[in-house]
Amino acid sequence: MPIVLVVVFFQLAIFRSLPPDLPSLCLGLVIVAIGIALFLQGLELSIFPAGKSLANQFARRGSVLLLMVFGFSLGFAAVVAEPALIAVAEQAERISEGRVNGITLRVIVALSVGAVIALGIVRIVYGWPIHWLMIGGYVIVLCVTGFAPAEIVGLAYDSGGVTTNIVTVPLIAALGLGLANSIAGRNPLRDGFGLVALAVMVPMISVQFYGIWVYSVAGTEAVSLAASGSRELHWALGMLLDLAEMLRDILPMILVVLFFQYVVLRKPLANAARVGLGFLLVLFGLYAFVVGLKLGLFPVGTLMAEQLIERNENLLILLFAFMIGFATTMAEPALIAIGDQAQQAAPGKLKGNVIRLVVALGVAIGISVGVFRIIGGHSIHHYIMTAYLVVLILTFVSPRYITALAFDLGGVTTSEVTVPLVTALGIGLASSIDGRSALLDGFGLIAFASIFPIISVMLYALVVEAASKRRRSDP
Repeated sequence: MPIVLVVVFFQLAIFRSLPPDLPSLCLGLVIVAIGIALFLQGLELSIFPAGKSLANQFARRGSVLLLMVFGFSLGFAAVVAEPALIAVAEQAERISEGRVNGITLRVIVALSVGAVIALGIVRIVYGWPIHWLMIGGYVIVLCVTGFAPAEIVGLAYDSGGVTTNIVTVPLIAALGLGLANSIAGRNPLRDGFGLVALAVMVPMISVQFYGIWVYSVAGTEAVSLAASGSRELHWALGMLLDLAEMLRDILPMILVVLFFQYVVLRKPLANAARVGLGFLLVLFGLYAFVVGLKLGLFPVGTLMAEQLIERNENLLILLFAFMIGFATTMAEPALIAIGDQAQQAAPGKLKGNVIRLVVALGVAIGISVGVFRIIGGHSIHHYIMTAYLVVLILTFVSPRYITALAFDLGGVTTSEVTVPLVTALGIGLASSIDGRSALLDGFGLIAFASIFPIISVMLYALVVEAASKRRRSDP
């Protein structure tokens, strides 16, 4: 509904016309709703129980090394075929004229995520406080940003933001929560969350180092990219190809789970038929979700962004950025799933719907700030470094129970719904404004969509804690 209201508002109030192909838009959004319902049901049947069961079994074995290998394999498999990362890598290769190699970028990010998931598992096992890892990590991020080439900074932060999608986030979260529940003395809210946050942070460092190599050390020759012609496919064949791509995206993670369950642990999967049905629901739910987006949201969203850019009215562009950021975040299935898990981990303290609203507000503000930066032509270094300094300060003063969840929520806001629209808006703006570079200015909006929810969630926790103390102190 938020997406529908944004579209209707801009078409009727701003452009004074009905959305083009209105029946297709409505049908697409109905299919999106059905896809989300199937997807969430599939998560409850397959990914959440399978991830928590594996974590429990590994914890009982007491082998930290085995847990680390599993975490690395899961992280690498989840990210190397991530559609949003593939899209960003292809855009980077095209805009940089081949200096940034798309496949190399994907492998670097996937290796980074695998390594840091293994580290995150060690943190849960030994009970290391997440805030010290996040503070130390982001200090490194900011230090590297200080001398990284301007061409790579926005791309590096965006690469961190797109490592987590609507399938990988629940599985990684299930692994962390399962471990925290299996180890005595661990708290699911404080210790179970945090793996997603680490998976977002470390690629920012590795991609900036890759950019330093590409732009400062390696040769300056641009690679000639072959133009790929688009092919018209029969709609039925196109649907089959889309379904095959969905299977390709989740198959590596399924294979990792099955390999460790049957080959390493040598135990049958509990409720195998139920888990299998759940994975099918995840597959078809995700497929319906993406088909609905392609049918309804993406065409009208891209068209509206182009119409606003043509009108060259900055206030309207900022308003659109705010509203579309809020609306798409409210529709993120991964955010719905993690909000429900957080509510279950802290009953009475956190509410899933309130978390969604706070996160959506943070994304809306973040994308608006990012669009303002592109319009003004300001350096992304200053904005990014200032925002993360605010995050580091809030990490020191906010309640400890919210730290891991807040950083995780910054990672779940940028997946299949938000990334295509936000990327199109950023590159479209940078390409249409004189003096802007698509490579220097077009990337970075995803990064802002990841940073500001962390700030909004921590501020929300501070407000809740202050109100709770005031109620306790009242006679």
